[in-house]
Amino acid sequence: MRLDLHCHTRHSRDSLMTYDALLRRMDRRGMDMVAITDHNTIAGALAFHARAPERILVGEEIKTTCGELIALFLEDEVPPGLSPEETIARVHAQGALVGASHPLDRLRGEALGMENLELIRRKLDFLEVFNARMTFSNDNRLAREMAARWGLPGSAGSDAHAPSEVGRAYVDMPAFDGPQDFLDSLSLGQIGGRLSNPFVHFHSTYAKWRKRLEAR
Repeated sequence: MRLDLHCHTRHSRDSLMTYDALLRRMDRRGMDMVAITDHNTIAGALAFHARAPERILVGEEIKTTCGELIALFLEDEVPPGLSPEETIARVHAQGALVGASHPLDRLRGEALGMENLELIRRKLDFLEVFNARMTFSNDNRLAREMAARWGLPGSAGSDAHAPSEVGRAYVDMPAFDGPQDFLDSLSLGQIGGRLSNPFVHFHSTYAKWRKRLEAR
């Protein structure tokens, strides 16, 4: 299977991506499944999963007091603003998985950074080691080195906020059945893709601007 494990939809404040646009791009890019990881909500992931359960993995990118974590296989939403430890505990309490998204991105305030990663690494299930929205490829390389050193499976995702980004980063991995089987398959996965053009960040800026106008 080929999976993009980090995508946003119109349910994130900085994305306008619809279900139909996502599925069309998945087909064009040969993606078997994507994880919907909207900011601090699973509403979009649940709605999309209901329409295509075999192609959508329910996730959430969760803002903690120290940076962002990414959860997969969620059934219940995890609120933002908790400590990383409490966030991880709430994810694991429902049998879901948790990792760190873009953990060492030097330009993102939402990145956990090395010091915070060191504190929680034994509680993580995986580490995002290729994020297509990175500006500096070395930040992905460092994350991959950390995952290998700590014995954590590495995930990859486009961090797509617009359809054109979907599938820019992906993992080719064996089919799986449930969270634990997913981790076993992820550990055997092969990561591929390429960094997005930095101008993709304008998609996010435009989406936030447009939503503000529509809210007036």
